[in-house]
Amino acid sequence: MAVGPAATPLEQEGIHLLQHTVGSFFSEYGWYILFGLIAIFLLVQRLAKSFRGTSRSHLDTTAVEPDAVVRRQEALLAARMRMQEELNAQAEKFREKQRKLEEEKRKQKIAMWESMQEGKSYKETFQQNQEPEPGASTSAAVPKPKPKRKPLRTSGYNPLSGEGGGTCSWRPGRRGPSSGG
Repeated sequence: MAVGPAATPLEQEGIHLLQHTVGSFFSEYGWYILFGLIAIFLLVQRLAKSFRGTSRSHLDTTAVEPDAVVRRQEALLAARMRMQEELNAQAEKFREKQRKLEEEKRKQKIAMWESMQEGKSYKETFQQNQEPEPGASTSAAVPKPKPKRKPLRTSGYNPLSGEGGGTCSWRPGRRGPSSGG
């Protein structure tokens, strides 16, 4: 196919149509094509790098000596056993604390029941039981009495209610779109 003066008019028209079609395609979609090619290039680079990294790490793990792997696994197992023993010891301490608390509660209930049978009030018995014994833990602190609250003011200026205090009563505007005409 010659593009010179020896080309027939039909060939020249086909070449001209092809140039026009390709030119208009690139003028409309050229930037999209360029950015798409750049994205594909970066994706291929990243995938190639990750593939090379995984294949190297796979080769590195197979090259490790079996004795080192066994030693590492034994050390891991020993560490897990130590952690489990510590956890069991903590659980036993917690259970012992719970037993002591339950025993104290049971004793308090018995004392309360006996005092009620004798006709004493619950509060007297409770206050007697709350006195700390020497050697007993003081972890349960006596709750502080709550301060009395002041009553709310019923008169005076309240800017939110729109009443009292002043002669001006401002109210916020309506919500929503303006109804201009």
